[in-house]
Amino acid sequence: MQRREFITLLSGAAIAWPVVARAQQSGGIRTIAILVPFAEGDAEGQALLEIFRQQLREHGWRENGNLRIDARWDGGDTERARTYAAELIGLSPDIIFAYFNTQLAAFSRETQSIPIVFVGASDPVGAGYVASLPHPGRNITGFTLYEPSLAGKWLGILKEIVPGLVRVALMINPETAVLHGTLYSSAFAAAASELHVEPITTTVHTTADIEKAISALGQQPGNGLIVAPDTFTETHGGLVVALAAQYKVPAVYAINRFAKDGALVSYGPDVHDTVRRAASYVDRILRGEKPADLPVQAPTKYETILNLKTAKSLGLSVPPGILVAADEVIE
Repeated sequence: MQRREFITLLSGAAIAWPVVARAQQSGGIRTIAILVPFAEGDAEGQALLEIFRQQLREHGWRENGNLRIDARWDGGDTERARTYAAELIGLSPDIIFAYFNTQLAAFSRETQSIPIVFVGASDPVGAGYVASLPHPGRNITGFTLYEPSLAGKWLGILKEIVPGLVRVALMINPETAVLHGTLYSSAFAAAASELHVEPITTTVHTTADIEKAISALGQQPGNGLIVAPDTFTETHGGLVVALAAQYKVPAVYAINRFAKDGALVSYGPDVHDTVRRAASYVDRILRGEKPADLPVQAPTKYETILNLKTAKSLGLSVPPGILVAADEVIE
């Protein structure tokens, strides 16, 4: 065989060589630590983790091959999140994947050197996780989900569906919400003033607080509810949906799956799509890029999901404009 033919053959073999094999040769088994803000049996948590795993497989990473994933499920409990974060850091992972703000906060207390990719920290600059969105500058980067202006969008949708809306409560848990629940305050107040609605901020810390708040809203006509997104409301979203139905309180949610589970309406980013995008950052960092050089990105896909069955149970007639604008209508 001539030398040129041998080099050509070798080059072709390198191109055809599976990505997974190259990864094994270059770095051995790489490890990812993940903290998931759901109970382990939660269907949405399992779905998000599988989407993450599938995307990594598409990039050539295989569990029981060149990759190990160590996951912990904190069930939305802040103290448990801190305990598990310390435990996972003790395993010396190559990279960390943190769902939502509470999980990122727990990890950021434990390390300033291990790369962290997050999904869901809504104000990473204000919270001090990154220097700026274009240039994070440290060991942390990722993908935001919610921004302050969404409060106006949520209130606008609710007002359009419920024209007789008089006052609206923004439900938050300051222990788990971004900036202690103040992220949406200005935008919420501005939108309420423009729409001639009285804004109320309702803080909740326990499931008993949730029922107390929603039952109080149900005592008077013209009340509505915005369920602000955070680890606590995500974990207890099913309870909020059930109580809103029980006390006949029209509510809008940031997390889309709750409209499918019986909530009146939701408007928010496609979390599944964002998790897929985050997996690509994990892949790039495992292959040598630095989180400091990867810009923090915002969502690219938003969805409005309307539940007509719930609207009917509340005695609401949904305007044609909302029906046309909805990405999904549940009948």
